[in-house]
Amino acid sequence: MSSIGTGYDLSASTFSPDGRVFQVEYAMKAVENSSTAIGIRCKDGIVFGVEKLVLSKLYEEGSNKRIFNIDRHVGMAVAGLLADARSLAEVAREEASNFRSNYGHDIPLKHLSDRVAMYVHAYTLYSAVRPFGCSFILGSYDKDDGPQLYMVDPSGISHGYWGCAIGKAKQAAKTEIEKLQMKEMTCRELVKEVAKIIYIVHDEVKDKAFELELSWVGEVTNGRHELVPKDIKEEAEKYAKDSLEEEDDSDEDNM
Repeated sequence: MSSIGTGYDLSASTFSPDGRVFQVEYAMKAVENSSTAIGIRCKDGIVFGVEKLVLSKLYEEGSNKRIFNIDRHVGMAVAGLLADARSLAEVAREEASNFRSNYGHDIPLKHLSDRVAMYVHAYTLYSAVRPFGCSFILGSYDKDDGPQLYMVDPSGISHGYWGCAIGKAKQAAKTEIEKLQMKEMTCRELVKEVAKIIYIVHDEVKDKAFELELSWVGEVTNGRHELVPKDIKEEAEKYAKDSLEEEDDSDEDNM
């Protein structure tokens, strides 16, 4: 039974006869039209990679970042509407700050992702508001729990992952992530693979220019979420480009 165009998609508080909430599905579509973001968990930390599309040559390099610092030990990579993502990052920061002032230690990532997921879910219940048009990946590292990775989508669902992808090329990115032996890898090894995956899934025909954003949190950063240093990032990008050229050459040889 198709319910599109029959009034069931006018409000987030209305179910269609076949049990769907169209406004939430449309919010997910907004995420699928966005640039790709991936997060992968390895044995000693988390690595984030984001393909940030550059829509104008006049943009300043490094502006409109899609990776956020939420707390000392928590990072966030987003896909979808950037303004929505910024407001959710602010909510997450407030939750982390309140937890520290109340309990005197860092917020566990499961608790943080559940709290922010509840907030996102609240925006799918009322006709006066619209759902958030973004998904985000949260990653953290601490000595007791080790690395943790969670993803929250516009419906307010939160799942734990070893590796996940959001955005327009999420299916292709997931296929590449599944090929990795991430449980045996370190952050330094994984940075190169994350850069390679972003370069592989980037659509050169539709989207010409893009900036690669990389960040990590783990033993290598003493449990702090930081952007990957410039020299390591450049090395990872070189590795990614060389790998793509090798694959192109081998494809030509096979033909």
